[in-house]
Amino acid sequence: MATETKVIAPVGSGEKGCCKSGPGYATPLAAMSGPREKLIYVIAVYTGTGREKPDYLATVDVDPSSATYCSVIHRLPMPFLGDELHHSGWNSCSSCHGDASADRRYLVLPSFISGRIYAIDTKADPRAPSLYKYVDPKEIAEKTGLAFPHTTHCLGSGEILVSCLGDKDGNAQGSGFLLLDSDFNIKNRGFLRWEKPGHSPLFGYDFWYQPRHKTMISTSLGAPKAFSKGFDLQDVADGFYGSHLHVYSWPGGEMKQLIDLGDTGLIPLEIRFLHDPSKDIGYVGSALSSNMIRFFKNSDESWSHEVVISVKPIKVQNWVLPEMPGLITDFLISLDDRFFYFVNWLHGDIRQYNIEDPKNPVLTGQIWVGGLLQKGGPVKAVREDGGTYQFDVPQIKGKSLRGGPQMIQLSLDGKRLYATNSLYSVWDRQFYPELMDKGSHIIQIDVDTVKGGLSINPDFFVDFGDEPDGPALAHEMRYPGGDCTSDIWI
Repeated sequence: MATETKVIAPVGSGEKGCCKSGPGYATPLAAMSGPREKLIYVIAVYTGTGREKPDYLATVDVDPSSATYCSVIHRLPMPFLGDELHHSGWNSCSSCHGDASADRRYLVLPSFISGRIYAIDTKADPRAPSLYKYVDPKEIAEKTGLAFPHTTHCLGSGEILVSCLGDKDGNAQGSGFLLLDSDFNIKNRGFLRWEKPGHSPLFGYDFWYQPRHKTMISTSLGAPKAFSKGFDLQDVADGFYGSHLHVYSWPGGEMKQLIDLGDTGLIPLEIRFLHDPSKDIGYVGSALSSNMIRFFKNSDESWSHEVVISVKPIKVQNWVLPEMPGLITDFLISLDDRFFYFVNWLHGDIRQYNIEDPKNPVLTGQIWVGGLLQKGGPVKAVREDGGTYQFDVPQIKGKSLRGGPQMIQLSLDGKRLYATNSLYSVWDRQFYPELMDKGSHIIQIDVDTVKGGLSINPDFFVDFGDEPDGPALAHEMRYPGGDCTSDIWI
């Protein structure tokens, strides 16, 4: 039975199923030679800020030759309040490159709290996207039992897979995967085989698939009824947060292995395979443990893991705990698989590592762009001798950097790294309350792709504190032509 998704504006569409040339690029290295980004679509949130305004999709001009460079040039408000837009993905990407009928037209916006899923048409006018359709959360719950949608990936078939973190009551036992067809009609809970007893994830969050190795792996944040109230260490002790990876057969969807990361992998969030589809290696960032973990396939087709980077907690004064974890909340891998980048949302630094030897990442760049330990703030780091220190965070265009670096996006050529600073409105209010009054911003980091290294672009600052309806929280970013965190090659 066809789903009753709401069509906002009729859009002419042909076949979008997923051979000839389709969206994206034939290979990751070919993508690196793609055109420079001129626009970024940015999730902007009012939910949780106290402002009774709908969340919106902001279009930001990032073309240095443009008269409107470094500014928001369009805002598309959603038709409802209280969505908490969060992550986004495309209806079609490089996994459909062989299909001339496929079209990277719709940006998919799941609402973390309301459960609504929007499809945004970016093709009719890329500078001013429009709302095409949305899937009602009641319908999702009735047909699948799922709620709290998070990560979206297109499939080579033209379908769209969305991870969901629980049921409508916020219980983690209801987590799983929602499968939509190419026109955003609900098909089922993932692939039917995934609904066998014991094949649903313990907790949901992010996922990535590597078809040549017939594998998909997902991560585990926690129960929505816990994290949606704010972070409490007791909830970790009580088992409301995850520490596992779920390994599925692809495309069958049978859970083949449950990897327990233990204390070294508390709250694993973003997960990425290397972009080269022949590789059986990837990484996952563990937020609370503040470790970067490498996973890899064994000769017997099972999967193993090892910690390759540990961010040590810092002893602090004037904070809620005596030690502060880095809190790795986002990371990405350059398209040539030479570098990865991750953020420490609480410490306030962005790091670059050379991963040409995947087992032994080498630190090649580090820069402080916010955080709780910046000079002028109340929280101080404590040395072994009892002395204290703080990190020097430069201003950009006369503006102080607030919050901590959170979501990042890399240009196709790997030379520009963009960073926002909002994690999730409830946690923003808890850890960086100034964001409620001052809003978010986007900064740009210049990247040395030869020797490695990071430096702030002093001429780039997009201030979401100056928005017409009041300060907003900026989260994930996407380019119209795709990027290294949405495209998967088969």
